Amino acid sequence: MESKILLIEDDISLVDGLNYSLKRNGFDVEIVRTIEDALNRLPKINTFDLLILDVTLPDGTGFEICEKVRKQGCQIPILFLTASDEEVNVIRGLDSGGDDYVTKPFKLGELCSRIRALLRRTGLSNQSNHTVMECGDILIDLLGSRVLLKGKGLDLTSAEYRLIC
Repeated sequence: MESKILLIEDDISLVDGLNYSLKRNGFDVEIVRTIEDALNRLPKINTFDLLILDVTLPDGTGFEICEKVRKQGCQIPILFLTASDEEVNVIRGLDSGGDDYVTKPFKLGELCSRIRALLRRTGLSNQSNHTVMECGDILIDLLGSRVLLKGKGLDLTSAEYRLIC
């Protein structure tokens, strides 16, 4: 079963890339572009496994959504995306109930790893047997993004890792 993510982001070019990348990484993504649309989803927030919130939205901030979700008592993992890495914003995001904070521009691979880490920590990750592939003496740990040959880790470039997968 795919982990379901609610993405709240107003930048269309970023939304398209994120949607594509997250779906390729096995996530089911629902996208909203305003605070109003996000607040309309609050009654069904428990149907999602993770929230990705942009800090700056046309009708408010992601901090508002985070605070409302936490006031409901919902412990869903929340990851903030923002163009601002100023310490005051990072602190506000984490203090309002966020679990992680990623500054734009970011690497999609890193974002997906952070999402998987949050889901693992909250026990919501898909722990099926599809996270490890074996072929002869080679073992590929997809969750850990590592390759073992006869039990020893291989130091691979990202291109080599993708090829072996």
